[in-house]
Amino acid sequence: MSGLLHPHSPFRIFAISGIISITVLSLVYFNLGWQAAFVALMLVIIELTFSFDNAIINARVLMKMSPFWQKMFMTVGIFIAVFGMRIVFPILIVMFSSGLPWDQVIGLAFNDPDHYAEVLHDAHPSIASFGGMFLLMLALHFFFDVTREVQWFSKIEKPMQAIGRKWLHALVCTMLLLLIVLHPANEHPQEVLTAGLIGIGMYLLIHGASELFTMQHAKAEKKAGRKILQQTGMAAFASFIYLEVLDASFSFDGVIGAFAVTKDVILIAAGLGIGALWVRSLTLFIVRREVLNTYRYLEHAAHYVIAALACTLLLGLFWEIPETMVGVLGMGMIALAISHSIRENKKDAAASQ
Repeated sequence: MSGLLHPHSPFRIFAISGIISITVLSLVYFNLGWQAAFVALMLVIIELTFSFDNAIINARVLMKMSPFWQKMFMTVGIFIAVFGMRIVFPILIVMFSSGLPWDQVIGLAFNDPDHYAEVLHDAHPSIASFGGMFLLMLALHFFFDVTREVQWFSKIEKPMQAIGRKWLHALVCTMLLLLIVLHPANEHPQEVLTAGLIGIGMYLLIHGASELFTMQHAKAEKKAGRKILQQTGMAAFASFIYLEVLDASFSFDGVIGAFAVTKDVILIAAGLGIGALWVRSLTLFIVRREVLNTYRYLEHAAHYVIAALACTLLLGLFWEIPETMVGVLGMGMIALAISHSIRENKKDAAASQ
């Protein structure tokens, strides 16, 4: 029994997510019927499929944070992810897009979900531009990083590292944004430009603040003669905010896409909320079981998928692109990364004997 309750035990990590999932899906079943429960379950699976790479990126940031901030991520962070990004934020989008007050938007969501979904969909260009640019900044920052020692597809990654410079990812994203804005087929140039610049600026601000506070924290610890272990204080807070904005960038398009499955706001909130909860638990599992150290190419796969998702969001401004493509690509890349990591681990083990 003590093994099940160990902090690194999968049972303990996923137990709360499992209990809440069963409780919420049971409530949906008894109040709305089995068809509604099935739809909610499908939304959970969709959220997990599209957010697996999100959990990997989260884990890389979370493993640098102190236990206190890891708990904040799993408590306050979950509240923000479930209620803030998947319930409150869509309502805010409809408010600003339609000019309607808060209470009327809520009434619209429950009484006229078709119109609510239509207004939310009209905001897609801004959402796609913000999310696409933020995620592309994240992916390019990884691939242009000259300090990264492990390469997966070296023919792609080594040339990118060779031209890597500190602000190159921001320059590339800004130039790409200008090309998108100036494209004749772009029907929303002002919205796309504004949202895209906010996405680029948000990444630079939050990631830059996190690095700055981390450096200051490291200097203070070194001066005091203490070993630098994990982020605390403002450094951890900046990383926490970064994780929440990252989650928002992943969830924006998912919320809009959920309306293609159902127009029922309650089912969308239940399904995506449960999915977000499992993603957080998966992140904690990756951190505590040191999965990224075991599977060396997993982080690479996540960034390839993030780059693909960013391109899908940006290309979606001009063409209809099936979202299932990214989900299938994501699971395929992650499976391939695990397979290649296991193969390399076996080679290393054989060489050390």
